Amino acid sequence: MNETLKLQHTHRSDRSFTDAPISDGQLDAIVEAAYRAPTSINSQQVSLVVVRDAARRAQIAQIAGGQPWIAKAPVFITVVVDFNKTRLGLEAAGEQQVIHESVEGFAAGAVDAGIALGNLLVAARSLGLGVVPIGGIRRDPQALIDLLQLPAQTYPIAGIAIGHVDKPAHQKPRLPMASFRHDEFYHADAIAPAIAEYDKELPRYWQSIGRADGLPWSANTAQSYRTVYFPLTRPVSVKQGFLNDK
Repeated sequence: MNETLKLQHTHRSDRSFTDAPISDGQLDAIVEAAYRAPTSINSQQVSLVVVRDAARRAQIAQIAGGQPWIAKAPVFITVVVDFNKTRLGLEAAGEQQVIHESVEGFAAGAVDAGIALGNLLVAARSLGLGVVPIGGIRRDPQALIDLLQLPAQTYPIAGIAIGHVDKPAHQKPRLPMASFRHDEFYHADAIAPAIAEYDKELPRYWQSIGRADGLPWSANTAQSYRTVYFPLTRPVSVKQGFLNDK
């Protein structure tokens, strides 16, 4: 197995960082890995906002619901769906942009942002750094939009904290592979047994790392998915021009 696969197979989300800085060279290499990621029709509808300032990172930590590792890590990168960039391109070509108003546009932008985020994860870990992706920036997206001075037709879809690891995180077990890999067609009958098996395994993992409050996967997921846990995503995205009505 090569080193890239080893990194990918051993992924974990680290939330304990030292005060050591990330060098300019390391950060430039990590950012370029995302910059080189593929995008739909070469639209390049993704931008990154790199925040190193401690006070601004502390603000982002609060916007994300009080996540101290964002403030502790020396770098936080917000991955932005950026149809402002493509709009300017269309205007240069004498056309008017419509795609950002559609579900397809938002989906394409989110997919491309996810690919960039994946490249950031692997690039940072390849340099011996720890990472944790952050969806909590969507808890109060308007506050982050204001902080980062994002224009209309952009949306901060996710972020990533990057730093030198203090106390390494444990790697969580996953749902059985049968719930993830479907050969030739979707095997619906494999899902429920896989969930039942995992609901027994995950509490044993929590106990092994001293987490008395750890829940089975079904119950843990239900705590979030029984509601729309970031309800401001839709109204703020609409305000930014993502109407999702086409």
